[in-house]
Parts: sequence; C-alpha cells; structure tokens
Amino acid sequence: MQKSIKWFSCNHVAANFLMLAVLIAGFTAWFQLRKEVFPETSFDAVIVSVPYPNATPEEVISGVVIPIEEAIAEVEGIKQVTSTAVRNMGTLTIEVETSYNTRDVMGDVQTNVDAIDNFAENAEEPRFEELVVNRQILSLAITADTDEASLRHYAEGIRDGLLNYVPPKPESKKKAFLADPGGFVQSLLKGQETIKKVELASVRPYEISIEVPEDTLRRYNLTLQQVAMAIRGASLDLPSGSVKTNSGEIVVRALGRKYRGEDFREVTVKKMPDGSDLSLGEIASVIDGFEDIELVSTFNGRPAAILHVFRVADQDTLAIAKLAREYVGSLKKPDGVEIDVWNDQSVILKGRLDLLKSNIGIGLILVLFVLALFLRPSLAFLVALGIPVSFAGGLWLMPGLGISINMISAFAFILVLGIVVDDAIVVGENVYTRIQQGEHPKEASWKGTHEVGIVVIFGILTTMAAFTPMLGLSGVSGKIWPNIPLVVIPVLGFSLLQSKFVLPAHLALLKPHSPTPSANPLTRLQRRISGGLERFVKVIYSPFLKSCLNFRYVVWTVFIALVILSVSLVKTGWLPFQFFPKVEGEILSAKLEMPLGAPFSNTQRVVNRLEAAALELGKTTRDNDGDSIVVNQLATAGMQPFQGGFSPNTPTGSHLGEVTLELAAAKNRDLSSEELKSMWQELAGEIPEVVSLAFRAETAAGGNAIDINFTGPDNDQLVAAATWATERLRKDYKGVVDVSNSDRRGREELIVRDLTPQGKALGFDLNIVMNQVRDAFYGNEVQRLQRGRDEVKVMVRYPESERDSLANFEKMKLRTPEGEEVALLDVVSPEYGRGPATVTRVDRFRTISLKADVDLARGYNANEIVEKYTEEVLEKIAEKFPGVRYSFKGEQSDQRDSIREMGIGFVGALLLMYVLMAIPLKSYLQPLIVMSVIPFGMVGAVAGHIFMGLNMSIMSMCGIVALAGVVVNDSLVLVDYVNRNRKSGTSILEAARNAGVRRFRPILLTSLTTFVGLMPMLMEDDMQAKFLIPMAVSLGFGILFATAITLILVPSLYVILEDIRNLGTDFLTGRNKPLENPQTKGSSRHVP
Repeated sequence: MQKSIKWFSCNHVAANFLMLAVLIAGFTAWFQLRKEVFPETSFDAVIVSVPYPNATPEEVISGVVIPIEEAIAEVEGIKQVTSTAVRNMGTLTIEVETSYNTRDVMGDVQTNVDAIDNFAENAEEPRFEELVVNRQILSLAITADTDEASLRHYAEGIRDGLLNYVPPKPESKKKAFLADPGGFVQSLLKGQETIKKVELASVRPYEISIEVPEDTLRRYNLTLQQVAMAIRGASLDLPSGSVKTNSGEIVVRALGRKYRGEDFREVTVKKMPDGSDLSLGEIASVIDGFEDIELVSTFNGRPAAILHVFRVADQDTLAIAKLAREYVGSLKKPDGVEIDVWNDQSVILKGRLDLLKSNIGIGLILVLFVLALFLRPSLAFLVALGIPVSFAGGLWLMPGLGISINMISAFAFILVLGIVVDDAIVVGENVYTRIQQGEHPKEASWKGTHEVGIVVIFGILTTMAAFTPMLGLSGVSGKIWPNIPLVVIPVLGFSLLQSKFVLPAHLALLKPHSPTPSANPLTRLQRRISGGLERFVKVIYSPFLKSCLNFRYVVWTVFIALVILSVSLVKTGWLPFQFFPKVEGEILSAKLEMPLGAPFSNTQRVVNRLEAAALELGKTTRDNDGDSIVVNQLATAGMQPFQGGFSPNTPTGSHLGEVTLELAAAKNRDLSSEELKSMWQELAGEIPEVVSLAFRAETAAGGNAIDINFTGPDNDQLVAAATWATERLRKDYKGVVDVSNSDRRGREELIVRDLTPQGKALGFDLNIVMNQVRDAFYGNEVQRLQRGRDEVKVMVRYPESERDSLANFEKMKLRTPEGEEVALLDVVSPEYGRGPATVTRVDRFRTISLKADVDLARGYNANEIVEKYTEEVLEKIAEKFPGVRYSFKGEQSDQRDSIREMGIGFVGALLLMYVLMAIPLKSYLQPLIVMSVIPFGMVGAVAGHIFMGLNMSIMSMCGIVALAGVVVNDSLVLVDYVNRNRKSGTSILEAARNAGVRRFRPILLTSLTTFVGLMPMLMEDDMQAKFLIPMAVSLGFGILFATAITLILVPSLYVILEDIRNLGTDFLTGRNKPLENPQTKGSSRHVP
C-alpha cells in the first residue's frame, strides 16, 4: 500500500488518467441508465388466472381453484397461495420464497397446471404471469361526442400510430445537440427509442353477436347448438396437406374464416326441403358490435377511450413520454375530438429528479464552502474533487447492479454527499498539518496518507457495513431499499480509491505553506476562521474536556440518561411511529362497489355523485397559480381501471365504479393529497347504498393501514367473527375510514339441483338442460377471431329482448334428445338462493379479509389504533369464536417483517463493524469504546424529529442504521490517536485530552460536511420529498449530536476503561492501588 501511494504521489499524470477514466465511465453510464419514479419491483409472486364465463364464485372454486391448489401443493418454493373466486374468474396469487427464483417456480406451476384434466368444461385456458409493478408511463384520453364504435376506431388509429411512430430526423446534429444535449448523447449511446407497448382501455371489447329468436328456431326446427355448428363448419381456415406434382409440391388449404358481421350473414344454416339454402341472415340478427357488458367511461364529462403507453424492458421513461407527446402534437384532430395527456409519470419523474439534483448541487456548494472555511482553498477544492469522482464511479456500477435512476437511488447520492469526503478530509487534514509544520508537500502527501491509511480504510469499511442491513430485507421493501446501499457502498469504495491514489498525487503539487498574509479575501477569511477555531479549542474545548475527564462518571451518567429518555419518548408513543410515510402524488381515486345485482343505473348515479363532488372540490381549491387543483377526472362505471392497474385482471362488473382525479403538481399547491382526499370524501357525503367506497391518495405505500385475514374451518363461525370484528372497528375507533370486509352476498341465483321425474323420463340430464339454458341466455361461443390487434368473440344466443326478464326464463322451451319441444319448468324445478360475491382461500382454507385505512390528515396514528384494536378485539377472537384465527397482512405485516429483518441485519452489521475496528486497533475492548457512540447517535435522531415536527418511520430507522457507520469513523480515528500518543509514553489522561484537541478539526469538518450536505433536503418544503426527509433528519441531526459524543464521551470512556482495567489488575494481584486521578500521571501501558 505504501509503495502504491508513494508511486501515485510522484506520478500525477497516472492519477489524473485514473480519475478521468472513472469520470468518463460515470458520464456514459448516466445516459444508459433507466430512469423511473420508483424502482421497478416484482413481488416474488406468480398470478394464475382462469376465466370461467358465467360461473358463480362457488362454481369457480370447485371447477377451477381447487384443482389448481391440489396440483401445485407439492411445488417447491411456494410461500403462500391466496385464491380468489369471483363471478366469471378464478385467480391464484402464489407468493414465492425469497430464496427461490420466481420464474423457475412459475415454470413448475405451469407444468403442473397444464397436466390438470378435471377442469370445469367451460373454463378457459389458464394464464400465467409474474406479478410486477406495471411500467405505465402516461395515459392519453381521447374524447368526442360521438358513438362508441367511432370513438374506439379513432383510438385504435392513434394506438397504431404510436407503435409505428419514428421521430423525424433533425436538420443537423448541431441543432439536435443544442436543443436537447442529454437526449442527443443518449440516442448516440443507446440508439433511437421507439414506443413498443400501447394498450386500449375503458372501452368494451369487440364481439359479433348472432341473435336468433326462439320463434324462429321453432319455425325452422333448429336449436342454437345446430346454428353454432353450422357457423363453425363454414368459418374456418384449415390446412389440408399437399399435392406432389411433377412441377413441385402444391399446398392445399381452406381459407373460409369470416371476420366481419356481414360475412356471417351468408353462412348456410340448413338445407330446406325445396333444395334452397337457409342463410344465417334470414333467421338471425348479426350484430358486429361490442360485448354484452355495461361500461361507461367519461373524461372531464365527455365519452372517452383511454390509451396507456408503457415502457418495455430498460426503455427510458423520459424518452418514451417525449415520443408520445411529439406524436400527439403532430396529429390533425377531427372537429370535436380532444386528446389529453394525463397521469404522465415522466413529469413526476422529471420534477423529482430536478428536485434531487438541485439538492445535490446546493449540498455540494455548501460542502465545498465549509471545507474552504477550515482548510486552504486549494486543499478544500482537492478534497471536494473526490465527490464527482466517487459519484461517477457509483453511476458506472449501477447498471451491473440492476439499479436505475429513481427517487430512492437519487436520494442515496444526497445521503452520501457529505460522507463521501470524510476519508479525504482525514487524509487532507493530516497532510495539511505536516505541510504547516514545514514538511515538503510531496513527502507530506504520501507520508500523511500512509499514516492514517489503515484507520481510513477500516473506517470506510465500517460505514459500508452499516448500510448492509437494508440489503437483507424481503418482500416489497427488499426490492426498494437495497437501492440505497447499492449506491452508497460503491460510491464509498471509489471515494477510498480516490483518497488513496488520486488525492495524494494532487496534494503533492501544493505549494509549501507561506506565513506571509495573502491578499486573497477567501484566504484571509479562512485564516481568521482557522485561527478562531484554534483559539476555541485552546481556550474553551481543552479545559472543558479536562473537566469532563475529571468527572467522567458524571458525563457517562448524563449521556445514559439522554438515551433512556429518547427510547422512552418513542416507546410510549409520545413521538409517534408511522411505518411508511405516505408518498405525495398527483392522483386521487375513489373505488366504489354496489350490491351485486343492483341496476347499472344505480352505479352510474353514485359515480355521477362522486364526479359532482370532484367538480366542487376543483371550484373550492386553487393551486399557487390560482388555477383549479383538480386538473382532470376520469369516471368509469362498470370497471375499476385505475385500481386494477389496467391489467387483464382489472375488476369489471355492473356493480363496480371508479373516479380518478389528476391533481396539480405537488410543488405547486399547499394542500397535500391526503387533505384533498378528506375534502373530497366530505363533499361526497355518506352514500348508504354502497357496499364499499374507498378513497386513496398516495402514489406508493405499503398497502392498507389495517389489513387482517380471518381463517377458520367452520364457515358460520368465520363469518360471525369477521362481522363482529368489522363492526367493532367501524363503530368504536375514531380515525378509521373505508372499513370493509370481503364477505359479501352475491347476486340472487336460480339454482337447479335435479330434474323432475318428467324431465328424466324424456331423456334429459343436467348437462343437456343447462347447456341449452347457457346457450340461450349467456350464449354459445362459436369461435374467437384475431381481427388486427383485437380478439373478437363470435356468440350465438337469444335476442336481448328474450333475455331481459325472469318471465323469459320461465317461458323457455327445451329440445329433447329426439328433437321434441318441452317447457323448461316441466323439466326442472329451480329454487332461489344467494351465494357469496367473492370466495377467498389462503393455503386451501376459507378466509375473510378485513381492510381499512386511517385518516392521517387529521393526525390519527395507525400503529396506536392497531395496538389498541388488537388488545380489545382481536385477542378475544379465539375465545369468542373457537377455531377462528387472525393474521396481519398489508402495511402491518410489512412493518413487522421489516423491523424484524432490519433488527437482525443491524446486529449482524454491528458484529461486522466490531471485527473491522478490532483489526486496526489490535484490541478486543477498544472497539466497544468506538461503538458506544452508536446508541447515543439515536438521541440526536430523536431530537431532530422532535425539532422538525416529524413522526418516526421506517425511513427514520434506515437513517439511524446508516448513522451507526458514520459516527464510528471519527471515534475510530480518535481512539487510534490516543493509542499512538500512549505508545510515546504520554499519560492516559494527557493522551485522551491531546487526541481530542488534535482531532477536533477533522471531526468537526466531517460532521459539518455530512450535515450541510443534507441541509437542502432537511429544508425542503416540496411535498414530493417529504417522505425522504426522516432519513435525512436521523443522519443529519444524529451526526451533529455524535460530534459532541465523540469529542467528550469517547475520551471519557477510554479513561473509564483504563480505570476498570487497573481495578481488575489490582484485584487479581491483591494490590490496593487507588485509581489514577487527574492530577497524577497515569499508566503508559497500552489498553488491551
């Protein structure tokens, strides 16, 4: 190491090339990194969904869910299986153990499911997908006062145009560079981006409905099944082999598939007795339209179709959004058609990245300014030069570590901004002192660097170790928080590289210290501050430290009392704990659910009421520019597109609705989204007919504040327990909102259990009867066509007028196997019933979930409510309802898991830090002195939260964990200096006092640079950054308090340890020697 340092200090060209290589690598990596608001995460889960048209939840459970559960029971790597059955669909969410690869488990699941041979007859093919956060970038709302078909057709044209859009080439490369330097460089490095995925939403799927009246079927002695078979036989493409001729092989195939409604009208259904053909158009209405579902979407009050633009793989969010906006801007829209861009994640991303970049810029200036105040300006500049070099090195490694530029990784750069110069400060200050003492700069540079080399290396390693607990988190937290250590650790690694090899080469070029006054104002200011600091150390700090060493046990007691006070403030709830601060966003949503079977008009009426409340909210609130806070609103009846994430499994049904609001940018308004949500909720008022109405505000969070699963073998007991617990939560706990459980009654049903004796005598069975009923009322799916990008069902059924009343069901005629006609009610005796709307099973046991949120805008605390509710209600469940168990899910589950894993990781990090400090100190006990500052750093973190008016959170805990690695560095350097003093024969008290005086400036500098690097974030009032501030508070205020700990408590503890050592030695040897007092010269023996 010494030879390498000396070689670089004598060869500044090599050092500069090394620095330049790192800077260029980081610069090119920046343009290749994916940029997104939050880290893209998968949830270590597989989704298996099976459509089962027209089936009830109970039928879905028996016909689809249970066969899959049994088939995958032996698959390795499955943590938990949650099955949900609703009308028409069964979905299984398979959580995967962290130690297993999700894609491998999905492959095993798919293999086992594909082998199932007892699925329900009408169930469709299972779909498999890995659960990931969708990569949606923006949405386009196409609105027009026109019919549904024309609106959809125009939206499809825009979709196809986006997918085929290639931006025009610039007139010259120079103009392109000047217009957008970043985009120009990025296009050179990555090539031209194109839009690869656009989905059409909030519109009904296409369907060709062939409707044949019962009278017509009777007149021509036909059944719906016969009509369907005739269509299948006439509409097909079929390869039929090949004919080998002398001139070559000729392929034979049929090309008869029909794609349009008018094509089907010519299909021959039956040959009449007179030899003529009976065509489909003669007996049926062929409607080339939309699926027979109820769905209405409006955007700002006008009929709308929505296009969602996604990025694929590592595509850049900003580039794809720019392409979409360019294309929309180039369109010539017909009169009456509007295209609005909304929910644009690129705007949010750009705003947040600009915010963080400005914080980094301001922090960098502040760090440089502080360094310049206490060091020579030239030395301060050389020390600060390590920041861009270290950041570039971190950027260079990010692609290989799978890290993108996002809100969390960008914050990690802010976090490490002041820490990254710590090693350079220690090296630079030591070299600077040698130069002041008259040593030649070249010799001082390598000797000074080597002198503190071992301590600096292990100090950086301990800081790295402190960030490792965030790498061990599981679940969603384990996908997000590792972004911080995976940025911080490489940056610190390159910081070490720069301080060992590049910095000495630059320090060697410094001119020897000149005692003559300088005309430079900054130099004169620096010398005055440096002189003032030296006088402060000599006149105030040194005597104070001497007194503290005299009364070292009093000092120790005071600090212990402060730790106890801090812990008690958190444990008693005086300083509340909120697991994950809500992330400020620009979207509000209201998800509503009406009783199953309620008329669609009722759903529309409630959606209209929510729209009206949103309009009133827009009129009564204004942003900082005086415009309405509510920018846009999307209202949907019949679907929950935003809540469903615009996925294929998006909840649909006439009883569902959703209203989504786009708000003004967070930085341009004083009201938070939580406050606006509460105002919207109040304006909407109580709506008694809804089953569930949930308002959501945040961009990202850990889930519902309250999410509890009840499980039990007895269904009646389970329902009773869930109902009791739900009512207690709704009525007895203030601040709890949007309370609902998953036990809801479904639609009214007509249940056929068996046939009448007459039905059996006529040769019917349940299969024949129910297939004829299904064909008539739901429809017989003849085939599915791929028409362009759309899949189109072809259905044969009764006309709507013969399917819209119970009387039509009662008058229905069946055909016997011999073709005779008989009344349906002569064959079956249906009975009325009502099954569940949803059936949920967890690991093959029936489960009811209870979900609720907490009104944070009014100051309620979720943890306090949950703790009280657990004690008063949940712990009595087992006694009151035998066999019923409860478990937490969502945010509470994440909180418990994260705190447990963070605690385990923190203990592991402390052990690693202990080892890393024991090695350079060559002692088993002295690392304990260094590490004693860790719990005391928490005092500063708690005081900072109180001063800033913040709750403690998981972000605060991450900051305290990171603080542990930072605060020990200064203590390590201090203890090392005491040891070196004692080796020269200095008494322990004098050595401790000398170490405090000698290391005062570098300790103060490292603390100040860390704090001022975080100051812009601490002072940030933009609501988008508020969830990051607690971590900055823990680290910033903790490091300030740790400065006092290091300069006062560590020397005192060093002497106390020597007291204990002497006492033990005297006890073992039988001597009765009093402990050393401050006025006597102490032992020069090395502390073990």
